[in-house]
Amino acid sequence: MTSAPHIPLELDAQLCFALYSTSLAMTKTYKPLLEKVGLTYPQYLTMLVLWEGDALTVKQMAERLSLDSATMTPLLKRLEAQGFVKRVRSTEDERQVHIHLTDEGRALNKSIRGIPGEIYCAAGSDADRLLKLRDELMQLRSSLMEHNET
Repeated sequence: MTSAPHIPLELDAQLCFALYSTSLAMTKTYKPLLEKVGLTYPQYLTMLVLWEGDALTVKQMAERLSLDSATMTPLLKRLEAQGFVKRVRSTEDERQVHIHLTDEGRALNKSIRGIPGEIYCAAGSDADRLLKLRDELMQLRSSLMEHNET
């Protein structure tokens, strides 16, 4: 572990504020693109997880999205009301609820395929630089999570 550097207590000097304000800007950029297909940003992230692997439990999805199960439930209920997913209680363990994509939920994947590319264009940088930034952010997240576990 390295020694802690001296960071001035000014807003723009804070890493946390750079990440927070960038996250807000990213969500704002996604908003009009997702509104076209009737999704919010959290719903979009949830659907991305399901497109990677259908029939996950609420707990598995919550872990993948770094959320708690109580946050997932209303989100999934709204996606179910929109016809994109169905929630099925496990016959083996009633406490577990599996989330399945509907045909409409699978079809939605095709209609939003261009959104990630539009986001990269909006970022105003070349793809290699953005992919490197993403990798660095994932490493930062991993380091912070590891630190929080100790």
